[in-house]
This record gives sequence, C-alpha cells and structure tokens, in this order.
Amino acid sequence: MVRHNNVVPNAHFKKDWQNRVQCWFNQPGRKQRRRVSRQQKAVAIAPRPVAGLVRPAVRCPTAKYNSRMRSGRGFTLDEIKEAGLSAKVARTVGIAVDHRRKSRSVEALNRNVQRLKEYNERLIVFPKRAGKAKKGDASAEDIKAASQLTGAIIPVTQQHKREKARAITEEEKNFNAFYTLRMARANAKYVGVREKRAIAKAEAAAAAANKKK
Repeated sequence: MVRHNNVVPNAHFKKDWQNRVQCWFNQPGRKQRRRVSRQQKAVAIAPRPVAGLVRPAVRCPTAKYNSRMRSGRGFTLDEIKEAGLSAKVARTVGIAVDHRRKSRSVEALNRNVQRLKEYNERLIVFPKRAGKAKKGDASAEDIKAASQLTGAIIPVTQQHKREKARAITEEEKNFNAFYTLRMARANAKYVGVREKRAIAKAEAAAAAANKKK
C-alpha cells in the first residue's frame, strides 16, 4: 500500500486522436458550401453589388505598414459632406459611414471624396416601388441596362512604385544620417531660445544706435 495521499498513476502514452489530430477531409464539401452561400447571397441582395458597401481607402496603422493602402470601415462625415451627400442618404445608397473616424490629412480627405464622387457617377438607384420614381432615381433605360457588380467596388490600389536600381551618388555616400537627425533635434529644441536671443540682440543694437544719436 502506498503511503500518503498520492496521485493515482494515470500516465497517457497513447496519442489522443479525437482531441489532438485534426483532419480536413471535408475541404471539398466546405468549398462547395461556401460557393453556394455566395451565390445565394448575391441573389438575395440583387441588384446591389455582391461585395456589399463601398468603403474608403485608408493607410494601415504603425510606421511599419503605413505605406500600404487598404479599405477602411467607413467614410467620415467630412468626406461625405465634401462629396455633396449627407450621412443619412449615404447609408441608403450603399456607402459605409463611420462617424468615429477622422480625416487626418487633406490628401486622405481628397482621395476618399474622389472615391465617393466616382461611385456616385456609376450609381443606379432603383425606385422603391415599381412605377413610382422620385428625384434621384434612375431612368427606365438605365435600370434595364444595369447589371449586378460581382467584383470589388472601386478596388484599392497601392500608390507607391518601386524605384529602379541605380548607382549611388557621391552626395549620398557622404550623407551622415545620425548627424542630420541630431542637428534637426537640436534645432527644434533651441528654436525658442535662439529667437529670444536674436530679439534681445536686435533690441541692444537699436538702443546702442539711439545712444549715438
């Protein structure tokens, strides 16, 4: 008999197949199920675009990825206003609105306003009820010619281009990045002190000139 309150030996030396091994034998079936689901969704939302709402082009966060563009959550209220729309109307014509996002630069604002204007030019608004068209609705000819968009709505493209290989110039070889950064930091730090010193020097010179007179 073992003394004390010891653990009952229960060493598991066999692999637990049910919990540890994952098989993907149902991949073909899932692929077909996803395809059928996409088709059903497209039919359900027709004649609206399959991709859903149009979204803004934004930059990825952090310094590592901010050179890359991607689609964002929604357009800002300023962008919608600049495009000549209202947030209430924008939501009814397939435009995603995000009241929390802010346009941090004029470049980003103009880019997304241009996206909205381009979308608005292509937009065909069907009347809510057949035969009862109102202001802003498309004509019968436009409605007849309309087709459901299956791809991305105004796809976001990367704007930066790779630079071609070239020889390094003498100026680039002599450039000292560390020294340049240190000088820029020092200039920013002492800009107020130097301005104050320059004003004091100018005032002293003016006082000296007045004394000579």
